Order: sequence, then C-alpha cells, then structure tokens
Amino acid sequence: MLPVWVLLFSASMWGLSSLPLKAFAAHGLSGPLLAGVAFGLAGLVSLPLLLREYRQWRHSLGSLALLALVGGWGNTAYVTALVMGDVVRVMLLFYLLPAWSVLGGWLFLGEQVSHRRGGAVTLALTGAFLVVGGVAAFSTPFSMADAMAVSAGMGFAGNNIIARHAQGIPTASKTGVLFLGCAITALPLALWVDGSITATVLTSLTPTVLAWLVAYAVGWLGLITATWQWSVTRMEAGRAGVISIAELVVALLAATLVVGERMTLLECVGGVMIAVAAILEATDSAAATPQAAIP
Repeated sequence: MLPVWVLLFSASMWGLSSLPLKAFAAHGLSGPLLAGVAFGLAGLVSLPLLLREYRQWRHSLGSLALLALVGGWGNTAYVTALVMGDVVRVMLLFYLLPAWSVLGGWLFLGEQVSHRRGGAVTLALTGAFLVVGGVAAFSTPFSMADAMAVSAGMGFAGNNIIARHAQGIPTASKTGVLFLGCAITALPLALWVDGSITATVLTSLTPTVLAWLVAYAVGWLGLITATWQWSVTRMEAGRAGVISIAELVVALLAATLVVGERMTLLECVGGVMIAVAAILEATDSAAATPQAAIP
C-alpha cells in the first residue's frame, strides 16, 4: 500500500499547484516560461545525482529519452494550461489521464482491459465531451488552454507507462531527466508565446520572485515529482492514472474555495462522469500482464 499512499500525497500536492503558479503568473511570467525556469532549476540541482547513477541507466537511454520528451511535455503543458485557463475546466480536461493511461497500458504494456475498465474509459471520454460544452463544442474552437490540458494528461499517462516499463532506472535519474525534459520542451513553446524571452525574464524575474521560484522548484517540484515517479514505477499504469484522482479533487476544491471559480451545469455533469469512471477503474481487480514493448 505504500506506493498508493505516496501517489495520493503527490497527486494532492499537484492539485494545489495552481495556487503558486497563478501567483508567479501575476508577476508577468507566462506558463511555458514559468515551467522552463522552474523545472530547469530543479534539473540543475538534480544533475549530480543523474550523473552519479550513470552506470545504472546507461543501457536504457531510449527509455530515458522518451521519459524526457513525453513526461517533460506533460509537465510543460500542465503548467501552461493552469496559468492560461480556468483551473476547473483545465483540471477536468486533464483528467482524461485515466483514459489515456488505460489505453496506453493496454497498447504498450499488455495490461488487460476488462469490460468494466473499458466502460470507465468510455464514461470518462463522454464526461470530457460535456466539459467542453457538448454539441456546442463543435461551433467554437478549442482554446490553447484546452489543448494544453488534454495533451498534459496524455503526457502524464505516457510518463506513467514509461516509468512502469523502465524498472531498472533509479527514481532520482527518472526525476532529473523529467526536469530537464520539461525545460527543453518548454523553450520552443515559450519562444512562440512570449516572442522575446530575454525581455520577459528581465522585467519579471526580480530577486524576490527568483528566490521564491528557486524555493518552489527545489522544494515543491522536487518533492512531488520524485514521489510521483517512485510510486508510478511500482504499480500498474492504468491504476496509477486513476489513483491520482486525488489531484482532481484537491484542485477543484482549491479553485472553488480559494480562487472562487464556479462550474457550469455541463461541467458538473461531465466532472461527475469522469470521477465515477476513475472510481470504477480504481476498484477493478483485473490482473495486468506487463510486456516490454518500449525500447
């Protein structure tokens, strides 16, 4: 049960991430730039650990590269979505994560998909359709925040699958690579969103903001990313994606009680469907038969 409790802790802390992120954004930092700087700082701190464990991961460069790319993008997109969009809407769309985890676990790891689990995926996708407005979604374009939220869920699901497969890579190395991957994937997005990164950094990163950003990167991000990687490595990818439902619950509570955001009727119905789907999957006792399908 230890990986379950660790993942619940990590997911809950991720659910509170919108609070410090919104505070940093108020100082003029865009989502991609914030992700790149914060995770880049954490990556620099973790670099000595990564190099020290070189012998343990040198034969798994393919898995590490995938983890950096997929997991790094997941974090970049997650931060960007929370900074740019409505937290409630972003979190509901992000929580297609269980559906992507189940589908990815079946496709890449050979995990079984029971009728119950398949129904949960269908329910989650239907709930997401309602969250974006139902039929009315076809008449309005998908916002960038919506796209970032959905792709962030895919990235986190991919991270879970790769971490589950790469059992031989130490958690510290996985965490460090994820940090560096986020910094790398955030750079081109920041260039596109901000235009001039240098000008934004010079005007927004005052000594006080930088000090708080370092504390956030090393303390908060370092702890919750390491605990997330440690726990998802030790459980089935589909189940890990669902146990992290705690993140959605905490994020919605923070958005409604602290920030004062409100949910529309369609968002409420869709959110309930996504939550029920997560509970159905979490209580599914179908066994997994992992297979090495990732290089």
